Amino acid sequence: MEELLVNCEDKMAKACEQFAKHLNTVRTGRANPMLLDGVEVDYYGAMTPINQIASISVVEGRTLVIKPYDMNSLKDIEKAINKSDLGLPPQNDGSLIRVSVPQLTEETRKGYCKEVSKFAEEAKVNIRNIRRDYNDTLKKDKTIPEDTQKNLLEEVQKLTEKYNKKIDEIADKKEKEIMTI
Repeated sequence: MEELLVNCEDKMAKACEQFAKHLNTVRTGRANPMLLDGVEVDYYGAMTPINQIASISVVEGRTLVIKPYDMNSLKDIEKAINKSDLGLPPQNDGSLIRVSVPQLTEETRKGYCKEVSKFAEEAKVNIRNIRRDYNDTLKKDKTIPEDTQKNLLEEVQKLTEKYNKKIDEIADKKEKEIMTI
């Protein structure tokens, strides 16, 4: 039964990590190389994440500098950034690409905070689904004594509360980061 709880916690932890990783794609007022995590480049016929074919660095806090390992991919990288939904225009100078991240307006900041809240709610739904699956598994297993089953159900509920709280903390931190000028 311990392994059931360990599996449950592992799945909840992974859901929480996935949420945190997803938040890295939400813009703040600062340049962040993880903004380009979702951008893939058509590199010799294969869709490849931009960070695998170029180095990405931050210059002066508001500019991403992308230096491709293969200069032939420069135009493809520029095209991929233009096609992405980032809304950040790349500037190609022949050897590298600069992407300026503009200051966010108050309205834009609030919009991004709503997006963070939406992602947080989706993560909590994932946690609750994991709880439901494990509760169903426990209730269907007739070999578990009733007292043990009740204790295990309580433990699963405690894990659910723990990871929901963790998601709230991550979301609050990201919202503060977005609202900071």
